[in-house]
Amino acid sequence: MPRTGRTTASRGASRSARQLELENDILRAAAKVLKAESPSAMTNRERALVINELRATTGRSSRELTGSLRISKSSCEYQRAALCRPDKHAGLRARVREAFEDASASRGYRYVTHALRSGDDPVMVSEKAVRRIMREEGLTVSYTKKKARYSSYKGEISDAPENLVNRHFRASAPNELWLAGITEFGLPGGKVYLSPILDCFDGGLPAWSIGTGPNAELANSSLEAACGTLREGQRPVTHSDRGCHYRWPGWIAICEKSHLTRSMPKKGRSPDSSAMEGFFGRLKNEFFHHRDWSGVTVPEFCRMLDAYLRYYNEERPKEKLGWLSPMQHRGSLGLAA
Repeated sequence: MPRTGRTTASRGASRSARQLELENDILRAAAKVLKAESPSAMTNRERALVINELRATTGRSSRELTGSLRISKSSCEYQRAALCRPDKHAGLRARVREAFEDASASRGYRYVTHALRSGDDPVMVSEKAVRRIMREEGLTVSYTKKKARYSSYKGEISDAPENLVNRHFRASAPNELWLAGITEFGLPGGKVYLSPILDCFDGGLPAWSIGTGPNAELANSSLEAACGTLREGQRPVTHSDRGCHYRWPGWIAICEKSHLTRSMPKKGRSPDSSAMEGFFGRLKNEFFHHRDWSGVTVPEFCRMLDAYLRYYNEERPKEKLGWLSPMQHRGSLGLAA
């Protein structure tokens, strides 16, 4: 009897080990074939793809695989037969991949659908179809995990103005509400800093400055350039974080000279600056992250960043502007500078 007990236990351990191996095989196959998060999230078609991969690479039986992946044999055979049929969306798949890659893999299915519907050879396709094809092709936008951002806060060096915005980052006309901020780009060859002025009317950029140091000159020069675009009677509220650049005499003097109304969030209220942080996030995801900057000098990077910001202003389509860029949107309203 003791011997029989040990044999039974050994067989049970062997089955458990084989089951664990099977689960690991499924996860590896799912990652290879689908880039899926988990087997439970897969469709029957995707399960059939995984079964094909595992049968070819591990020699496991169909019965074992269908049971573990919770798909009936008939459903599996139907999906396998469907996979052998010609893909009626083959041409569309190629167009979807091309549009996604042309956007540097940084724009989602809504933009890809817009790109397909416009241009010299438009394709009338639904967002639902594009989203499905992008999922099947593994075309997903990669968002870099947020790191500790650059902070210009140096303590309460002067009195802070009242928060006049209160997270209402909207304006009914250009040059009513501006946002200011500074962000950092870490390159192999050094650091670069960007100081833009963002117009809450349409997300356009009246001005920006790029430099190698987060100093007063960087912040002041972008504000002065933005003030140069103002027309008679335009006196925007200018909302910034509580950084030292926006509390030094130079910045305050520019605001007073151009009759700008300063605004700042309460201390420790990062959501009160969320619109500018959102712009920095989009900028870095589309232009900076997921690219190899080794061998690119700081002056070259500054020129490339300046070119992207011009593209952002003049050409980059935004869904909420009817797939127009900020400057195109203003032109359609007769507001172009």
